[in-house]
Amino acid sequence: MKRLVSLFLTALATLAQDSSIRKITDADELEKFIKEQSNLFFLDVRDPKEIEELGSLKGYVNIPLADLEKRLSEVPKDKTILTA
Repeated sequence: MKRLVSLFLTALATLAQDSSIRKITDADELEKFIKEQSNLFFLDVRDPKEIEELGSLKGYVNIPLADLEKRLSEVPKDKTILTA
């Protein structure tokens, strides 16, 4: 699980409605960010094989990066996106 959290923290960024990107690099910062946000969408863009090997966090929606363009309608436009 520690490796999974480390992987998420390394790849973590937030895409806000104003298209600004914020990179979160440690667990404390992530915890604070999640507490401050009330309208988050958790998006996991890894391939299913990576998720099978490393696991995922509860609440994440998996849309592999290769499929993201054609599945963009599944990503809410009115929420802050937290991705890994």
